[in-house]
Amino acid sequence: MSKDMRKLIAILALGSLTGCCHSFVPKWQMRQTQLRSYQFYQQSKVLSGQLADSQQTASHLAMEKQQAEMRAAQLDSELRIANDRLNNLAQERSRLNDEYRNLLTSLPAPSAGFGSSKLFEDLCRRHPQFEYDPLSGIARYGTALEFASGSNELSPDSLRTLQEFTRIMNEGENQQFNILVVGHTDDEAVVRPETRARHETNWELSAHRATAVVRQLAKYGMSEPRMGVAGYNKFQPAVPNASETNKQKNRRVELFVLTSEMAIAGKEGNVKR
Repeated sequence: MSKDMRKLIAILALGSLTGCCHSFVPKWQMRQTQLRSYQFYQQSKVLSGQLADSQQTASHLAMEKQQAEMRAAQLDSELRIANDRLNNLAQERSRLNDEYRNLLTSLPAPSAGFGSSKLFEDLCRRHPQFEYDPLSGIARYGTALEFASGSNELSPDSLRTLQEFTRIMNEGENQQFNILVVGHTDDEAVVRPETRARHETNWELSAHRATAVVRQLAKYGMSEPRMGVAGYNKFQPAVPNASETNKQKNRRVELFVLTSEMAIAGKEGNVKR
């Protein structure tokens, strides 16, 4: 019971005692007074409990606010650190880009050491079906020879292409060039027994396709010492192997033209065996 409530009851009790000397107070009136006093006490008790709950809630909220402010400060610090790292990465990327650009501009032309740039440019000017790549320093015959799945047999169109290619490469100045024949496959593994009997894996299949082309070029009159072969399996697709049409484009042989100064797969002259 609060101090104020005790005072109230004491005053009421004193009034009732004093009234006995002067006048008679009916019992019902005294009971109403006592009932109201009890009601005031109960209400005071409820309000006191609510006040305590409010104070506790306020304390929790103050603690949560403090924690939120601490977390916000931490997040702000982490955000500043992240921004600093991003700025550092951006500066590093910019520096690497500058170094890369400087490197590209400082590099000599790849073909300058072989004196092949003008030769290939002349070849492509005389025969538009050739493409010269100044980065690699070699020229490529624009038409790739395509093959059926699991096969190294040349199609009639491929035979006509090779015949025309031989004619061009045996003309005058073009005889100074060497030929690199490169075979490729799609990403399908060799699984059929009849195919595996001839080409155990895609390595053999890609090399056998290039070899078939070299043999045909020799039949058409290409000097064999001018030629070399390479097989790249499935690892250098012209297009992604996402459809049968694309896989057909990857089952191919490419014809590259090299200057006589450029060795074919490390070939050296007059090697004794």
